[in-house]
Amino acid sequence: MRTPRIVVMAGSSRRDALSRRIAAACAGPLQAAGADVKLVELADYPAPLYNGDLEAESGLPPGIVELQQVLHACDGLLVVNPEYNGSITPLLKNTLDWCSRPNAADGARSGGAVYAGRAAAVIGTSPGALGGMRVLFHVRDILGYLGMQVIPQQLAIGHADNALGEDGRLRNEAQRAALDALAAALADTARRLRG
Repeated sequence: MRTPRIVVMAGSSRRDALSRRIAAACAGPLQAAGADVKLVELADYPAPLYNGDLEAESGLPPGIVELQQVLHACDGLLVVNPEYNGSITPLLKNTLDWCSRPNAADGARSGGAVYAGRAAAVIGTSPGALGGMRVLFHVRDILGYLGMQVIPQQLAIGHADNALGEDGRLRNEAQRAALDALAAALADTARRLRG
């Protein structure tokens, strides 16, 4: 069977974002599950706030066109997201919205084609005890609406500011086991959907 390609992205581009640190910690478990992993920094794919008039006048931002190609080449997506007022970050929502738009110059690798039929999983992070639990449902709904197969396994990492050890892995044994299970399920689902 082919090695599944998984994109991992954090919903925040803040330099010290906990979600970025946790996203990096997800690479090892995914690789152990047999996946090829690409860590994506959303700051590398800048885009203005989505506006239909702007799209009509200027087309898609170059960074979005590039990210569409990255997403189209993947078999699965893992989103690690902080919770902003109980919901998704504006950065992630804006990025998902822009990437959902068709590109007349590359219709096969844009719009809905970058999401459809691919596996997805969601992790929430928070310095609080709930671990961004409320954001999980919002991100799951959006990814499902975009045509992704969102796996049942999910993880809310509370006290994320102290979640990682010096080795870059989750300190908590139960969280580590849950991440390993999520990674295995995501890799397996991506392999079966796209193999």
